[in-house]
Parts: sequence; structure tokens; C-alpha cells
Amino acid sequence: MNLKDKVIIITGASSGIGKACAEEFAKRGANLVLAARQYVTLCEITADLEKKYNIRAVAVQADVSKEADCELIIKQTLVSFQKIDILVNNAGLSMRALFNDLDLSVLKNLMDVNFWGTVYCTKYALPEILKTKGTVVGVSSIAGYRGLPGRTGYSASKFAMNGFMESLRTELLKTGVNVMVACPGFTASNIRVTALSKDGAAHGETSMDEGKMMSSEEVASIIADGIEQRKRTLVMTRQGKLAVLMNKLFPAFVDKKVFDLFAKEKNPLIKG
Repeated sequence: MNLKDKVIIITGASSGIGKACAEEFAKRGANLVLAARQYVTLCEITADLEKKYNIRAVAVQADVSKEADCELIIKQTLVSFQKIDILVNNAGLSMRALFNDLDLSVLKNLMDVNFWGTVYCTKYALPEILKTKGTVVGVSSIAGYRGLPGRTGYSASKFAMNGFMESLRTELLKTGVNVMVACPGFTASNIRVTALSKDGAAHGETSMDEGKMMSSEEVASIIADGIEQRKRTLVMTRQGKLAVLMNKLFPAFVDKKVFDLFAKEKNPLIKG
């Protein structure tokens, strides 16, 4: 699949991986519908991409935790382009708090955005994607394969996303629709700054060394290649691939290694 002239919806497109995907897809000639809560920022991004790459881009203000907003994204896409080729479910929230300490509303918030946002957008887009034999993408995480301490809600939402996408892929196996799960490793973005603390407020700072992580632009390039090659799953880093494999073979050993890793983060929640 060549992305030129394809119509691609990206949720969570105002920053991080979503914004980088918008740039990467525009470079490859795709027309875009960018959705996020930050409407002014989205409008600036769409105007910039249209000018730089001579493509069409539409901004839609939406909160993917709200079903009606997700339906609106799809309706606006059809009004603007009359078709949908690719849906990139990228909108996501993270968290940083021990389960024993947190307010349960934090977990509900993460499930609403990370899992239900994917379900809602996919539900309304799928009839159109079936017509074009296009692609549904879920931007997941290694945390969807291996639970991480201090991220119970995040891991749970990504496990749920992975299970949903795997079931959907199997249902659609004979339809010509591709379902791809993209799992970046730790990526330099604002997701740790906006991560929810135990009371639901934004954490406000990163707890890790962002300089050693993949860039959002690297992730976006890999996702774009994966869509064009109609890949099933993208586990993007050597560390990520190793974590997934080792967790299947030696789960108790990985428990200890993950504990040790997170005990070394800035202001650790767990102590070795």
C-alpha cells in the first residue's frame, strides 16, 4: 500500500507520536484528519502540513473518551473526503502511581481514553474501512505485553487494546482489512509529563531520561512503513522484543528485572 492520496485519521494528533505521524504521512502524500482536544494547535498543524506538502488536512476537536466525539470524527472525515482508508488510534494517557495509593477514577480515565477511545473510533470507521480494504492501527505499548509497576491502569488499558485488536483482526481475516498493533518502546514525548498522578492531576515532569529514548519521528516512520507493508505487529526496539519474549519464557525472572528497572527511575515509587 502506498500512502499517497490515502485518507488517514489520526487521534491524539496534537503532540508526540500523533503529530509526528501526521508529518510523516503528509510527506508520503496522504490526506489527513487530525483529531485531539487542542483545537487551536491542530489548526496550526494542519495549516503547516497543507503548505509544506500540498495535501489536504482537516482538524477536528474531539475527546475520544466520548462516543459522540468519536462518531463526529468519522462524520467529518466523510464530509471532507467521502472515504476512509486508514484509522490510527493513537490518543492515549499514561499514569504514575501505585495502585494502593490512587483514586480509582484514574484507572477509569485511562480505560476511557486508551481502550474505549479505540473501540469507539474503530466502530464508527470500520464500515468505511471495509469498503476501501484499508487498515486499522492501534498504537499500543510494551506495557500491553508486560505489566509495569506504577502503571496498572496504563498496562491494563493497553492489554485490553491488544486483545480487542487481535480479536478484530481474526474477525476481519478474509475481508482485506489489515489490523496492525504498533508497540513503541520508551519514546521521547510529553506522555510522562501529562501522566496522571494518584489523584488524577497531571504529573508535570518526566521520571525517566528522555535523551536515551526513541524519538516520536522514528516511531512515526516505522508506523508508516508498517502500514505500507501491511504488517500485523510492530514491536519497535530490541529491548521491547526481548521483554516480550523473555516475559513468555521466564516471567518470574522478568518480574524481578522490571522491578529493579523501575526502582531506579527518578523519585521511584518502589524501593529495591
